[in-house]
Amino acid sequence: MVINKDLLQTRKKISDKRPKFVRQESWRYDRLAPNWRKPRGKDNKMRLQVSGVPRLVKIGYRGPRVARGLHPSGYTEVMVFNKNDLSRVDPNKDAIRIGRTVGRRKREIILAEASKMKIKVLNPQTRSAEKIEEAEKIEEAEKIEEAEKIEEAEEAEVVEQEADDTVQEADDTEQDAKSKSKKAN
Repeated sequence: MVINKDLLQTRKKISDKRPKFVRQESWRYDRLAPNWRKPRGKDNKMRLQVSGVPRLVKIGYRGPRVARGLHPSGYTEVMVFNKNDLSRVDPNKDAIRIGRTVGRRKREIILAEASKMKIKVLNPQTRSAEKIEEAEKIEEAEKIEEAEKIEEAEEAEVVEQEADDTVQEADDTEQDAKSKSKKAN
Protein backbone atom coordinates (compact mmCIF):
# COMPACT_ATOMS: atom_id res chain seq x y z
CA MET A 1 0.00 0.00 0.00
CA VAL A 2 1.45 3.35 -1.07
CA ILE A 3 0.59 6.45 0.94
CA ASN A 4 1.37 10.07 -0.02
CA LYS A 5 1.05 9.13 -3.67
CA ASP A 6 0.62 12.72 -4.82
CA LEU A 7 3.79 13.81 -2.96
CA LEU A 8 5.75 10.99 -4.58
CA GLN A 9 4.41 11.96 -8.01
CA THR A 10 5.40 15.61 -7.61
CA ARG A 11 8.84 14.54 -6.39
CA LYS A 12 9.24 12.28 -9.43
CA LYS A 13 8.06 15.02 -11.82
CA ILE A 14 10.65 17.46 -10.45
CA SER A 15 13.32 14.74 -10.41
CA ASP A 16 12.68 13.95 -14.08
CA LYS A 17 13.34 17.59 -15.02
CA ARG A 18 16.55 17.73 -12.97
CA PRO A 19 19.69 17.48 -15.15
CA LYS A 20 22.31 14.81 -14.62
CA PHE A 21 25.08 16.57 -12.74
CA VAL A 22 28.51 15.37 -13.86
CA ARG A 23 32.05 16.26 -12.93
CA GLN A 24 33.74 18.77 -15.21
CA GLU A 25 35.43 17.09 -18.21
CA SER A 26 34.64 13.60 -16.93
CA TRP A 27 33.41 12.90 -20.47
CA ARG A 28 36.84 13.85 -21.76
CA TYR A 29 39.15 11.85 -19.49
CA ASP A 30 38.66 8.20 -18.53
CA ARG A 31 40.50 8.73 -15.26
CA LEU A 32 37.76 11.09 -14.01
CA ALA A 33 34.61 9.48 -12.66
CA PRO A 34 31.34 11.22 -13.58
CA ASN A 35 30.25 11.71 -9.96
CA TRP A 36 29.82 15.35 -9.03
CA ARG A 37 32.68 17.55 -7.85
CA LYS A 38 32.44 21.31 -7.52
CA PRO A 39 34.39 22.98 -10.34
CA ARG A 40 37.27 25.15 -9.17
CA GLY A 41 39.70 27.06 -11.24
CA LYS A 42 40.24 30.56 -12.59
CA ASP A 43 39.06 30.01 -16.15
CA ASN A 44 36.76 27.04 -15.58
CA LYS A 45 33.86 27.19 -18.06
CA MET A 46 31.58 25.16 -15.84
CA ARG A 47 32.20 27.44 -12.83
CA LEU A 48 31.56 30.47 -15.00
CA GLN A 49 28.30 28.85 -16.21
CA VAL A 50 29.07 29.33 -19.88
CA SER A 51 26.28 28.30 -22.24
CA GLY A 52 26.61 24.79 -23.65
CA VAL A 53 28.52 23.46 -20.62
CA PRO A 54 26.83 21.11 -18.08
CA ARG A 55 24.90 22.76 -15.25
CA LEU A 56 26.10 23.38 -11.71
CA VAL A 57 24.39 21.93 -8.67
CA LYS A 58 22.18 24.63 -7.15
CA ILE A 59 19.56 24.77 -4.44
CA GLY A 60 16.84 25.50 -6.99
CA TYR A 61 16.97 21.92 -8.27
CA ARG A 62 15.99 20.52 -4.89
CA GLY A 63 12.80 18.49 -4.49
CA PRO A 64 9.68 19.61 -2.61
CA ARG A 65 10.23 19.94 1.13
CA VAL A 66 7.21 17.81 2.10
CA ALA A 67 8.39 14.93 -0.09
CA ARG A 68 12.01 14.87 1.12
CA GLY A 69 13.04 11.75 3.02
CA LEU A 70 10.03 9.72 1.96
CA HIS A 71 10.52 6.04 1.27
CA PRO A 72 9.25 4.93 -2.18
CA SER A 73 6.26 3.43 -0.36
CA GLY A 74 5.34 6.94 0.78
CA TYR A 75 6.14 6.38 4.46
CA THR A 76 8.66 8.40 6.42
CA GLU A 77 11.56 6.20 7.56
CA VAL A 78 12.34 5.97 11.27
CA MET A 79 15.40 4.07 12.47
CA VAL A 80 14.69 1.73 15.38
CA PHE A 81 17.25 0.05 17.63
CA ASN A 82 15.04 -1.22 20.48
CA LYS A 83 11.44 -1.76 21.51
CA ASN A 84 11.20 1.64 23.23
CA ASP A 85 11.93 3.46 19.95
CA LEU A 86 8.57 2.24 18.60
CA SER A 87 6.74 4.64 20.94
CA ARG A 88 7.72 7.64 18.77
CA VAL A 89 6.36 6.07 15.56
CA ASP A 90 3.01 7.02 14.02
CA PRO A 91 1.69 3.93 12.16
CA ASN A 92 -0.29 6.07 9.71
CA LYS A 93 2.67 7.98 8.27
CA ASP A 94 5.88 6.34 9.55
CA ALA A 95 7.58 3.05 8.72
CA ILE A 96 10.46 1.62 10.70
CA ARG A 97 13.83 0.38 9.57
CA ILE A 98 15.58 -1.84 12.11
CA GLY A 99 19.23 -0.90 12.61
CA ARG A 100 21.78 -3.26 11.10
CA THR A 101 23.60 -3.69 14.42
CA VAL A 102 20.49 -5.02 16.15
CA GLY A 103 20.83 -8.72 17.02
CA ARG A 104 18.42 -11.54 16.23
CA ARG A 105 16.69 -11.64 19.63
CA LYS A 106 16.01 -7.88 19.80
CA ARG A 107 15.00 -7.88 16.13
CA GLU A 108 12.37 -10.54 16.81
CA ILE A 109 11.06 -8.56 19.81
CA ILE A 110 10.84 -5.40 17.68
CA LEU A 111 9.07 -7.28 14.87
CA ALA A 112 6.52 -8.74 17.30
CA GLU A 113 5.81 -5.36 18.87
CA ALA A 114 5.58 -3.68 15.45
CA SER A 115 3.05 -6.23 14.25
CA LYS A 116 0.93 -5.60 17.38
CA MET A 117 1.05 -1.83 16.73
CA LYS A 118 0.44 -2.41 12.98
CA ILE A 119 3.62 -0.58 11.96
CA LYS A 120 5.17 -1.20 8.55
CA VAL A 121 8.68 -2.66 8.75
CA LEU A 122 10.94 -1.89 5.78
CA ASN A 123 13.51 -4.62 6.52
CA PRO A 124 11.62 -7.39 8.32
CA GLN A 125 13.73 -10.35 7.20
CA THR A 126 16.36 -11.40 9.68
CA ARG A 127 19.75 -11.99 8.13
CA SER A 128 20.45 -14.91 10.43
CA ALA A 129 17.20 -16.57 9.33
CA GLU A 130 18.28 -16.25 5.69
CA LYS A 131 21.66 -17.76 6.50
CA ILE A 132 20.04 -20.57 8.50
CA GLU A 133 17.69 -21.38 5.60
CA GLU A 134 20.61 -21.42 3.16
CA ALA A 135 22.62 -23.66 5.49
CA GLU A 136 19.67 -26.04 5.86
CA LYS A 137 19.26 -26.25 2.08
CA ILE A 138 22.96 -27.00 1.70
CA GLU A 139 22.79 -29.66 4.43
CA GLU A 140 19.78 -31.29 2.78
CA ALA A 141 21.58 -31.35 -0.58
CA GLU A 142 24.64 -32.89 1.07
CA LYS A 143 22.50 -35.53 2.81
CA ILE A 144 20.86 -36.42 -0.49
CA GLU A 145 24.26 -36.70 -2.17
CA GLU A 146 25.55 -38.92 0.66
CA ALA A 147 22.48 -41.14 0.44
CA GLU A 148 22.97 -41.48 -3.33
CA LYS A 149 26.64 -42.36 -2.82
CA ILE A 150 25.71 -44.98 -0.22
CA GLU A 151 23.10 -46.46 -2.57
CA GLU A 152 25.62 -46.57 -5.41
CA ALA A 153 28.18 -48.25 -3.13
CA GLU A 154 25.60 -50.83 -2.01
CA GLU A 155 24.65 -51.51 -5.62
CA ALA A 156 28.32 -51.92 -6.51
CA GLU A 157 28.74 -54.34 -3.59
CA VAL A 158 25.71 -56.33 -4.75
CA VAL A 159 27.10 -56.48 -8.29
CA GLU A 160 30.52 -57.56 -6.97
CA GLN A 161 28.89 -60.17 -4.74
CA GLU A 162 26.90 -61.54 -7.68
CA ALA A 163 30.05 -61.60 -9.81
CA ASP A 164 31.92 -63.42 -7.03
CA ASP A 165 29.04 -65.88 -6.69
CA THR A 166 29.03 -66.63 -10.42
CA VAL A 167 32.82 -67.07 -10.40
CA GLN A 168 32.52 -69.35 -7.36
CA GLU A 169 29.76 -71.36 -9.06
CA ALA A 170 31.88 -71.66 -12.19
CA ASP A 171 34.84 -72.86 -10.08
CA ASP A 172 32.59 -75.34 -8.25
CA THR A 173 31.25 -76.75 -11.52
CA GLU A 174 34.79 -77.09 -12.87
CA GLN A 175 35.90 -78.92 -9.74
CA ASP A 176 32.83 -81.18 -9.93
CA ALA A 177 33.59 -81.92 -13.56
CA LYS A 178 37.24 -82.74 -12.73
CA SER A 179 36.30 -84.96 -9.81
CA LYS A 180 33.75 -86.82 -11.97
CA SER A 181 36.33 -87.29 -14.72
CA LYS A 182 38.83 -88.67 -12.18
CA LYS A 183 36.26 -91.10 -10.84
CA ALA A 184 35.43 -92.18 -14.34
CA ASN A 185 39.09 -92.90 -14.99
